[in-house]
Amino acid sequence: MLATTLPPVPVLETERLVMRGHRPDDFDNVHRLWRSPEVAKFITGHPSTEMESQMRLLRYIGHWAAYGFGYWCVSERDTGDFVGDVGFGKLKRDMAPPVSGEPEIGWVLMPHHQGKGYATEAARAALEWGDANFGDSGTFCIFHPDNAGSIRVGEKLGYRFSHNAHYMGGDTPVYVRPANGG
Repeated sequence: MLATTLPPVPVLETERLVMRGHRPDDFDNVHRLWRSPEVAKFITGHPSTEMESQMRLLRYIGHWAAYGFGYWCVSERDTGDFVGDVGFGKLKRDMAPPVSGEPEIGWVLMPHHQGKGYATEAARAALEWGDANFGDSGTFCIFHPDNAGSIRVGEKLGYRFSHNAHYMGGDTPVYVRPANGG
């Protein structure tokens, strides 16, 4: 195995969750999450293959090294059970009008952990970290227009509708949050 020196990913802890950087041995959990048709429905439109899940995991690990921010692997504090992935990306999306420059927050949870408030709890912790580390940069998020649950989470976190962008063949709502919550 190659020895690598990557910048440390901060560990965040909430009342019920622990958020840490992804590791190669997280593959099984990441693939289990992203191969779920229920998870993929509003994000990619199709369950991920092993290769797609591996590429996503590598993107998670590499984001921290390339940009100093990224996604956290989220688990329950009490049980250690994998909850999902929450954090920030800097993605070159084929959107019109383009959205870029600011970090994009996202969250995706295992179906059996949805509806427990975990997305709000983890994303709030990520935003607190972002507010302390992004300076004057706000953040944004995008949603499938039919993903009412994630839209509700975004609004609870202070995201407000900005505009629709053409993405993946349809109109995609773009929500923004000013630096430090505005």
